[in-house]
Amino acid sequence: MQLPGHRFNDPAPQVAPDLLDAFREAAVAVISDNLNRLHGTRSLRPVHGSARLLGTAVTVKTRPGDNYVLHQSYDVLRPGDVLVVDGGGDLNQALVGEIMLQRARLQGVAGFVIDGAVRDVAAFASAAFPCFARGVTHRGPYKFGPGEINVPIAVDGMVVMPGDLVIGDDDGVIAFSPAIGAELLSRVRAQEAREANALQAIAEGRFDNSYIGIPSSTPAKQG
Repeated sequence: MQLPGHRFNDPAPQVAPDLLDAFREAAVAVISDNLNRLHGTRSLRPVHGSARLLGTAVTVKTRPGDNYVLHQSYDVLRPGDVLVVDGGGDLNQALVGEIMLQRARLQGVAGFVIDGAVRDVAAFASAAFPCFARGVTHRGPYKFGPGEINVPIAVDGMVVMPGDLVIGDDDGVIAFSPAIGAELLSRVRAQEAREANALQAIAEGRFDNSYIGIPSSTPAKQG
């Protein structure tokens, strides 16, 4: 029996390659719009530049400021996985740095999402290795535990389940179950088409408010 705080579970199945490819260029903002604007991170920011993040969530819950269980997670991380860490939003100790970055790259890991602090940000930028974090500090982590691997977690207000599809871009990070991927993709594609039409209309000088559901002929109120 594994007690809470000491659960190390096997990873969930990886997201199917065709679903990953379908979302490869989708904007996080558009995906968020079609998840009722309730999902996604709020305060995490990229520390690596503008490289996109895309992969399958391997989740970690750790004691704030302690990365012992993050090191343990490398035993189950697969190529294409995203290490998603609930570090409690703590900014006193960095949970990952250049050594963990280089090890992850060697294993083919897709990137990091850290609800906590990181360090060695120049290395992340140089490597263009996707890493989203709440903050930066030079102070290193403790390595005592406890922690859990592949359990449901909350990251900056977003619930992440093992096996979720994780996407990150300049605007932030979002995660969702692959089970809703097909329906969500259909809605995303429809919004992309609407927005492309709206941008073209603006460029041609013929934009009206129909895009947002307001008739362009609405009379002005009389004061």
